[in-house]
Amino acid sequence: MISVDHVTKRHRDILSVDAVSFTAEPGEVTGLLGPNGTGKSSIMRIICDLDRADSGSVALAGKRYRDHDLPLRVVGAQFEGSGAHPARTAVHHLRWVARTQRLPDSRVAEVLEMVGLSARDGKRAVRGFSLGMQQRLGIATALLGDPQILIFDEPANGLDPIGILWLRDLVTGLAREGRTVLLSSHLMSETELIADRVVLMDGGRVIGQGSVGEFAAEHGSLEKAFFARLGTARRPRTGASGGGEGA
Repeated sequence: MISVDHVTKRHRDILSVDAVSFTAEPGEVTGLLGPNGTGKSSIMRIICDLDRADSGSVALAGKRYRDHDLPLRVVGAQFEGSGAHPARTAVHHLRWVARTQRLPDSRVAEVLEMVGLSARDGKRAVRGFSLGMQQRLGIATALLGDPQILIFDEPANGLDPIGILWLRDLVTGLAREGRTVLLSSHLMSETELIADRVVLMDGGRVIGQGSVGEFAAEHGSLEKAFFARLGTARRPRTGASGGGEGA
């Protein structure tokens, strides 16, 4: 389970994350959904202790990321690209990560197969990978520790249509195994096909959250639900001095 409680983060004069709260439950795909630049990646970096929140708290399986002794065995995360040094081969990158978590080298071949990278691909330097291949390598790294919590930041970027179908099956399959899956996306129609619940975000704030089925039943689609909530969120606040819009 992932629990995010009133997390706020400011980057200089920009309020990137504004009192965001939500949970992601085991056995479900939770989509963090909104336009680019709306705070999704900032939240995920805070969840994984890559950035520190100004206020609020995050727990993954009851602890902060940094408090898990071998965190990749509990939480696997993929951010844009592979995260590997371009001069390293995919196999060397995965072996290096595996050893930091006391995982056997045999796990490397397993995750490469899971993400559709061949043994030949594994011997290539990452600098020669397409964006889609780098995304697959990043996902392989997230899967190394066989974690119960998976975090994917815009995982469909760079994937071709066949790759997107593969990703859809992978993500929903992980949730069916009882894992907690949190993914961010700006692709509303694709998210509607794979997510059980969504957290709608705009301007660093949560403007709505609930099940995909509920949103679809009320509005017809996630896209329509987003723009309906967006209009409400940006409506001028009643009683506010000057009648300004909400932040």
